[in-house]
Amino acid sequence: MSYHRESITNLTKNAMNITKHLLSKREFKKKNVVLSPLSLQTVLSIVAAGSEGPTQRQLLSFLGSKSIDHLNSLSSHLVSTVLDDAAPFGGPRLSFVNSVWFEKSLSVYPSFKEIVANDYFATLRSLDFINKVPIYIFLLL
Repeated sequence: MSYHRESITNLTKNAMNITKHLLSKREFKKKNVVLSPLSLQTVLSIVAAGSEGPTQRQLLSFLGSKSIDHLNSLSSHLVSTVLDDAAPFGGPRLSFVNSVWFEKSLSVYPSFKEIVANDYFATLRSLDFINKVPIYIFLLL
């Protein structure tokens, strides 16, 4: 089995486990619930890419990935494949909003910026969360 196929199988298992967990909660029993496995995989993968030590190892284990490089490769493959515009062939065109916001007083490694842009097709935004969170959220929505 190819690495991407094995990873997609892990993604599917994780998505099903999370869905079962959510739907087992009383507050979701009689409600419609929308869950995007791709969004969940992407956000957890970005967090893993920006973490290290035990946190990174736990995320890699949960996501069923052998390394950050494999995880980044899978995410790049998924985002570029799933979001490929199939409209010219009569298929759907899907969109995906993906960005990382961080407090402006913090620094971000250039390697993380590169991974976020190249593997996750996301943008990074440095914002003042301490003083202006509600204003930024309103303006960016």
